[in-house]
Amino acid sequence: MNIIVVGAGIAGLSTAWSLVKRGHSVSIVEQGPIPNPLAASGDHHRIIRRAYGKAAGYGRLITEAYEAWDEMWTDLGESHLDPRGFLCVSREEGDEAEEYRAGMEEGGWPIELLEPEAAVARWPFLETGSFRYAYFSPDGGALHCRKIATGLAKWLRDNGANVYEDSKVVAVDAEAGVVTLANGETMQADRVVVTAGAWVLKLFPELGGELKTYRTALAYVEPPADLKAVWEAAPVILDVGGKTDGYMIPPSGGAGMKFGSGLHKVPTSDADWNRQPVEGEGEAIRNLFSPPIARIEEYKVTEVVTCAYTFTADEKFLAHETGKCLIVSACSGHGYKFGAAVGRRVAQAIGDGDVGGLKRWLRAETL
Repeated sequence: MNIIVVGAGIAGLSTAWSLVKRGHSVSIVEQGPIPNPLAASGDHHRIIRRAYGKAAGYGRLITEAYEAWDEMWTDLGESHLDPRGFLCVSREEGDEAEEYRAGMEEGGWPIELLEPEAAVARWPFLETGSFRYAYFSPDGGALHCRKIATGLAKWLRDNGANVYEDSKVVAVDAEAGVVTLANGETMQADRVVVTAGAWVLKLFPELGGELKTYRTALAYVEPPADLKAVWEAAPVILDVGGKTDGYMIPPSGGAGMKFGSGLHKVPTSDADWNRQPVEGEGEAIRNLFSPPIARIEEYKVTEVVTCAYTFTADEKFLAHETGKCLIVSACSGHGYKFGAAVGRRVAQAIGDGDVGGLKRWLRAETL
């Protein structure tokens, strides 16, 4: 089957990878370079972790996610996963860190619970007296996005796929299976898979009732000199508790340390809107992390990167089929970790026609 994949983020690249392995003729079309600095695939790293709330269902899917990544590492010839585990800090009863703990305990997955004094002794970047408890799990780490995207693009070319960079798609005729590029050229296929991330609503605005676009930013920082060695060996910080909705990734894979917070996202009607960082934005993000991070102003902001995401109302993943086109939005701010598994599942649905099963899997419903 001749298939066009629109969008070379992690879902698109992984879908193309899995389709090629199933014997299909594949072309993947990306509006920018691969990796694209405006997309998650162009960032340095993203968290993979088992932790979700009890009802989410995604925690158990991480097993399949790890299996899919392992298959990909075999094909790429190297692993781009830093399995350093994750840490959560609870500051208020019932905060997100505590919800994650409940999900881990219900699933029977390993956590090590630490009283505040023990946590500060192990990770002295934490502020004494600012949190209730912390817990560590070995079941997580950091995925190196740029290395993954670069490796997949090379693998696709080496295995016969057509990889088109700097080729913006401006329209998709779902009934005819025709893709129109910004330069006026058209491409036709038996099937079209759209994994355009935050740009999907530009191609299918009718999905605006189910998907909303948000703009956010991430701050890269240089930690205090006396804490660098501690951070180098630290787990990823999945949640700093309270209402911060904040996560941190230590230096990993040659990339610097990153702070990000869900509090910083704002709705937008255009994924290309306001993509230049605003003065002081990095410091504003950084300062959200005190407490529980001690000496926050000593963390020097070195770079600010903007991002755009699509979210469903319940923060699950979405697939929509129309004509010869299958649209997949596996994002909602937590989709990168499932990228390899999403690609395999999409390729399977293209092969067996079970789009309903794909939708249930994307929503982490029992199959």
